[in-house]
Amino acid sequence: MDFNHKSVLFNETIDSLNIKENGIYVDGTLGGAGHAFEVCKRLGEEGHFIGIDQDAAAIAASTEKLLPFGDKVTIVRSNYSDIKNVLENLNTKKVDGILLDLGVSSYQLDTVDRGFSYKENATLDMRMDQRQELTAKELLNTYEEMRLFKIFRDYGEEKFAKNIAKHIVRARNEKEIETTNDLVELIKAAIPAKCRVNGGHPAKRTFQAIRIELNKELEVLRDTLNTMIDLLNPGGRLCIITFHSLEDRIVKNIFRDAENPCTCPPNFPICVCGNVSAGTVITRRPIIPSEEEIEENRRSKSAKLRIFEKK
Repeated sequence: MDFNHKSVLFNETIDSLNIKENGIYVDGTLGGAGHAFEVCKRLGEEGHFIGIDQDAAAIAASTEKLLPFGDKVTIVRSNYSDIKNVLENLNTKKVDGILLDLGVSSYQLDTVDRGFSYKENATLDMRMDQRQELTAKELLNTYEEMRLFKIFRDYGEEKFAKNIAKHIVRARNEKEIETTNDLVELIKAAIPAKCRVNGGHPAKRTFQAIRIELNKELEVLRDTLNTMIDLLNPGGRLCIITFHSLEDRIVKNIFRDAENPCTCPPNFPICVCGNVSAGTVITRRPIIPSEEEIEENRRSKSAKLRIFEKK
């Protein structure tokens, strides 16, 4: 299967990176190299592009797609949380732009045996990096009920989290939960029939929650954003596309605190804490897809782009 992933907010993101011909740019979620191809097209002889992804299929697809750019491109299989080490290994101290397009790719959703989709039956997997040992199946069959409840509540914002966790634990005591269909049926049984009518597929929020927990998506984002800001050259930009409110909130808050890190009480006449602004939040409000884009690509509906510029 081709690594087919329609890059969301494509023009908005490319424009926001302010690409300089001889700059160095990093895509921390390379995927099928949709954004990356356009970045590389705009680089001159001295420019360089570094792509990072933890998914083997993404590495294979993007390597092939970016072949025309030769030595201008370096691709590394890793998690973007390791960006500092990746750059150090390439003798690169600072870069001119970093892009993250978060969430699960269309390829991952549409490749049935990856187990990301609640629409197709497959073994419960959901690992973005298949070198990782823990799978969704193991998570569901070993985590305590209270832990499952908190994951569904916090990461899925699922109002029936408690009942879903209870159904899962009761079912696995009888027989191991193995497939996406097993899980979907348990979720449906845990949600009252009248509440299953509206609001999309009843399993959507729980599947999202499991994926976020399994791949540590929010922790990685939270722990890496300030490092990325530090790695930018003056005038360099960090562009992040999120797909749900939890990610967006993390980005918004960290960008805000990086712009204004002062911890002095509001009534102090001058700042004495010594915290210095790292730069400027370019997007007071996130950039969202146009109605045309949403029409063309339904998966872009919840996308939000936020941009930070280094001082």
